[in-house]
Amino acid sequence: MTKDSAASDIASRLAALNEKYHDLSIEERVKQLYLDFDPEKVMLTSSFAATSAFFLHLFSRLAPKQKVHFIDTGFHFPETLKYKEKLTKLYNLDVVDVRAEAWKHEFTEKEQIYKTDPDFCCTINKIEPFDEIKTHFDVWISSLMRWQTEHRATLDIFEERNGIIRFYPLIDMTKKERDEYIREHQLPFHPLVAEGYSSIGCTHCTVPGQDRDGRWVDSPKTECGLHL
Repeated sequence: MTKDSAASDIASRLAALNEKYHDLSIEERVKQLYLDFDPEKVMLTSSFAATSAFFLHLFSRLAPKQKVHFIDTGFHFPETLKYKEKLTKLYNLDVVDVRAEAWKHEFTEKEQIYKTDPDFCCTINKIEPFDEIKTHFDVWISSLMRWQTEHRATLDIFEERNGIIRFYPLIDMTKKERDEYIREHQLPFHPLVAEGYSSIGCTHCTVPGQDRDGRWVDSPKTECGLHL
């Protein structure tokens, strides 16, 4: 099979999946995923950020055996790590921590790379350790929603990027729908939400703000690179 024909086959498969899943509810999409793909080849990630309880509550009910990969950048707020511990116990999650090699992280910390080259800092502490584990999976589940950024507004339920199929079951969910689900199920927000943080990443790249306005302030950067 040539490179062009392989790409064509992938495009056809993704088009069929997007058509199949388009009219399904979020819960139906999640259930269907584990019928269409080998559950052992499905990867889920969570940053345990502002409203991660919604995404994790959903999967704890529908796919309780699903492991949750958490990229520990070494720069998380203490509140994030406490929130992670709380949700892990609350939903009986099987969480796998993913980290950069110690010497690489120490380099970014000592040299404060997050100030001089935030893209490089994300590459070392997020993208490289993630790239090492994703080769073991066929599908990556993420909680992206179109209303969050201009880039995310262009995404469909399924896409292929950098050698893995990405599944966004929440992509067409509105902010209002998400917040109503959280209130209905009385899910716990990240503790920093009460202090004005809407999107929560590393301590040196996050300030209070609406939606993702508090990320990488005074910088054109809007994504860490995992979702590009």
